[in-house]
Amino acid sequence: MHKATEPVPDPVLNVRSALVAAGAQDTVRIFAATVPTAAAAASELGCNVAAITNSLIFELDGEPLLILASGAAKVDTALVANQLGTGKIRRAKPEFVLEHTGQEVGGVAPVGHPRRIRTLLDTSLQEHPVLWAGAGDHNSMFSISYEELARITGAEPLQVR
Repeated sequence: MHKATEPVPDPVLNVRSALVAAGAQDTVRIFAATVPTAAAAASELGCNVAAITNSLIFELDGEPLLILASGAAKVDTALVANQLGTGKIRRAKPEFVLEHTGQEVGGVAPVGHPRRIRTLLDTSLQEHPVLWAGAGDHNSMFSISYEELARITGAEPLQVR
């Protein structure tokens, strides 16, 4: 847990820097309690779980694939692979996620990674005027619109479920 007197962790600072560098507002909120799941985040924020944007790292041909998906549903990797015309998409191991994002599973953000990651954006998220996404650790989230999220990540919109 973070306390007001504790320094902000590097992954969260990286997310804040990435938001500002992309011309987006720094709306990062740091909570006293962890929010490692969409349900926990929705409860803490008082929003619909479908407005939580899960940043999920998958492995495709040895490379990371970031899917920004609604917290209300599970990604259908076979559907995504079929639409992309690729081979099998596998859920990445925690070590792979950390290596490619600099962030731990449960706190991965859409931005703030060491290198750009190919990103897909769940089209169902368009239904929500305000989205909440992880901000680099288990205690942090930031708010953003669908359009702004698409812009700052360069994500390809796709039906993922």
